[in-house]
Amino acid sequence: MKSSRKNGETEMSEVQRAVAVFKEGYSCSQAILSTYGTQLGLEREFALKIASTFGVGMGRMGKTCGAVTGALMVIGLKHGLVELADQNAKETTYALVREFMKKFTARNGSVECKVLLGCDLSTSEGIRYAKEKNQVSTVCPKLVQQAAEILEDLLFK
Repeated sequence: MKSSRKNGETEMSEVQRAVAVFKEGYSCSQAILSTYGTQLGLEREFALKIASTFGVGMGRMGKTCGAVTGALMVIGLKHGLVELADQNAKETTYALVREFMKKFTARNGSVECKVLLGCDLSTSEGIRYAKEKNQVSTVCPKLVQQAAEILEDLLFK
């Protein structure tokens, strides 16, 4: 998506905006879906609510990274099946999901939150490790950025 300017602010790309939303304190899934979902007709409040359950690997379970699940929701918003007769939409969506997952995994070695962070945030030991190593503030913004870059490449170029 193109950069935009509001009320004299400096231009910020959608990738930068997604990272900024994460740095405000929203989860990685919220950052991705609220940034791109609004570009596709989803109200920001709904995007934030929908994506809120996917943070830290789906409810802090360390499963699929929230930046990834947020991106998959964006793919569904843009190309998802609405009419049952439109099987092409389904196939297009699934192909984009596979391509996104392939690219994200190639960059990071995994899509699993606890693997990406090197700790399991569903445990007190994992939380302690993540705090000591600043994992959330150093690793997660990069993952949000990469997910957004891959989305840009797949959907908006």
